[in-house]
Amino acid sequence: MSLDVSRWHAISHYRSLDGLRCLAIVPVVWHHATPRPLDGLLGRGPLGVDLFFVISGFLITTLLCREREKRGQVAIGPFWVRRCLRIFPLYFLVLGAFVLHAVFVREHGPVRDHFLQSVPFHATYTSNWFVDYGVPHAIVFAFGWSLAAEEQFYFVWPLVLRFFRGLAAPAFVMLALVGLDQGAERGWLDAAFGSHALALRIVRSFATPIGLGSLFALALRDRRTFAVARALLGHRVSALIAFALVLVAAAWAWPLLVAQLTMVALVGACTLREDHALVPFTDHRIVRHIGLVSYGIYLLNVPLIEATRRALAPFGAPTLAVFVLGLAATVLVATMTRHLVEVPFSKLRDQYEANRKLAVASLRSNDG
Repeated sequence: MSLDVSRWHAISHYRSLDGLRCLAIVPVVWHHATPRPLDGLLGRGPLGVDLFFVISGFLITTLLCREREKRGQVAIGPFWVRRCLRIFPLYFLVLGAFVLHAVFVREHGPVRDHFLQSVPFHATYTSNWFVDYGVPHAIVFAFGWSLAAEEQFYFVWPLVLRFFRGLAAPAFVMLALVGLDQGAERGWLDAAFGSHALALRIVRSFATPIGLGSLFALALRDRRTFAVARALLGHRVSALIAFALVLVAAAWAWPLLVAQLTMVALVGACTLREDHALVPFTDHRIVRHIGLVSYGIYLLNVPLIEATRRALAPFGAPTLAVFVLGLAATVLVATMTRHLVEVPFSKLRDQYEANRKLAVASLRSNDG
C-alpha cells in the first residue's frame, strides 16, 4: 500500500532508487558504445543523465529538508564535507589518470591540447562554464559537465534552504532557476544577455531535471501536496505506467521538459509506495548493485568502452558486443574502486558525522 506522510517522512533509505540509478546508467553506457547516434529509443541514451539529475535533486532536497525539520536549520559546512568525501576521491583519482594518459600516452594534437587546457576547469567543477564543447574534434572527459552541474547544485541549494524559511521561498527560487534555464535553452534570453556569452552559459548550465526533482521533494514535505502526489502516484501500477511514459517520451522524442517530468513521476511512484509494480526489477540484487556503483561506472565507462572496442577491432567491434563486454568490465572495475576508494572514504565520512554529533551534543550539555 502507499505510504502516509508520516511513514514516508520516516524512511531513511529508498531501496528502489538504486534500481533507478541502474536504469539511468545503462543507457549512458549504451550511448558511449554506439559508433554513431542512433534513431528512436536506442539513440536516447543521454536521457539517463537526466534521470540521474532528477534522483539527485529529489534525494538531496529530501535529506536537507529532514535535517532542517529535525534540527531547525541546515548545517552547511558538514553537508559540504560529506559531499566532498563522497564525490571527490574517485573523481580526482579518475581525472588524474586521464591527465597522466594525456601527458604520457596520447599523441600530440588538438584533442590532447584541448583536454590539458580544460583540466583546471574540470578540477574546479566549472567545465560547464568555461570548456568549449563546440570544437570539431573529440573531447576528452566530456562527461565532466554533468558532474560540474551536480557540484554547483550541492554548493548553492543548501544555502537557499538555510536562509529561506518554510517551503514557499525555496520553491520560488527553484522555479525561477528552472524558468531561467528553460528560457535560456529556447533562446528567449539571448537579447537580454547580449554579448555576455559567459553569463548566458552559466544560466544555461543549470540542470532543469535537478530543479524538477527538488521541487517534487519540496512538494512532498507539505501534507496537502503530498496527498495529491500519493493520489496520482501511490497506486501499485503507477510505477509501471510512469516507466512506460518515460520510454514513450524517449522513443517518440517528446519535448525534453515533458520527458523529464515523466522521470519525476517515475521517481515519485517508486518512493511513495514500497510494493510498486517495478520492485522485481528495481530491487533485484544485480540491478541494485549496478545502481550502487553507478557513480564509478559513470566516471570509468568511457575509457573502458574504448578499450573494449579496440580489443574487439579484429572481429569488427560489433556494437552489442562492445556494450555487453564494456558494461561488464566497467561494473567490475567500478566495484573494485568502490571497495578500494569509495568505502574507506565513506567510513571516514561516517566517523566525521559521528564526531560532529558528539561534539554538538557535548556543547548542548555544557550549555545546559
